[in-house]
Amino acid sequence: MKAVVASGYGPPEVLKVKDVPKPAIKSDEILIKVRAASLNSGDVRMRSMDAGDGVKGLVGKVVIRLLIGITRPRRTPGGVLAGVVVRVGNGVNKFKVGDEVYAMTGFKFGGFAEYCALPSSGTIALKPKKASFEEASALPFGGNTAFYFLRKTGITKGKKVLIYGSSGAVGSSAIQVAKYLGANVTAISGKDGMKLSKSLGASIVYDYKTTNLQDIKGTFDIIFDAVGKISKTKAEHMLAEGGKYVTVSSFDVAKESASDLEKLAKMFDAGKLKAVIDKTFRIDDIVEANRYVDSGRKKGNVVIKIG
Repeated sequence: MKAVVASGYGPPEVLKVKDVPKPAIKSDEILIKVRAASLNSGDVRMRSMDAGDGVKGLVGKVVIRLLIGITRPRRTPGGVLAGVVVRVGNGVNKFKVGDEVYAMTGFKFGGFAEYCALPSSGTIALKPKKASFEEASALPFGGNTAFYFLRKTGITKGKKVLIYGSSGAVGSSAIQVAKYLGANVTAISGKDGMKLSKSLGASIVYDYKTTNLQDIKGTFDIIFDAVGKISKTKAEHMLAEGGKYVTVSSFDVAKESASDLEKLAKMFDAGKLKAVIDKTFRIDDIVEANRYVDSGRKKGNVVIKIG
């Protein structure tokens, strides 16, 4: 089967598409024929070994190398996929051959390949019925992260929420999840992401390049930094009394959840969630796709078509 492999950690050019053996499955696993996978910020950080600066970044680099390889990744990359179940282990009852599913692979990775074996108890759910495989693969990373961090704030109907970095995979999902939960959303993005943020449900959108945080009027019950660019100190003046600040740039990493994938599927099928896809590449163009994500111009998600 075709699969992406990495010769080391570094720039996009460390990635190649090669023929590798199709994975065997254990009794508790399912084999998925991958139709699409999304390329997210987490994937490029794993590839480049850029886990950020400071203590968190240093710890992240050590942990990643211990888990997936000291000098190069030992596993096929790819953390999110959508496809069809083609084989199930003897101990699997949750899924059957022919099920259309989408999944987050955790530290097993494996999404950028024609086939991927995953434990049936993992972060896997039936994909939205109305979604294409490409759309389904674009939902889990941002949607799961948005649910996780917004849930931590105790978000309820009527809360005023500010989302910083609203046009990326996480930010674009956070707008929609917050609206779905009944919040009033204000967003901050680059100029080229303002129209998108508005279309997803933000009532007010600011351009971070032309608007100083000190000039934003009013306060917010929740501030969610969806890109890890503003500290609590910089945001504190915008927090209402008892308000909550959360950021993706913390030691608290979003926990992957199959139940959240089920919620996202229901939202999509009910017309409450859109899959935001910037560009789609074929697996043979994985280097070009990584270059594009590295450029920082991505809005929403980049999808890799496979098979």
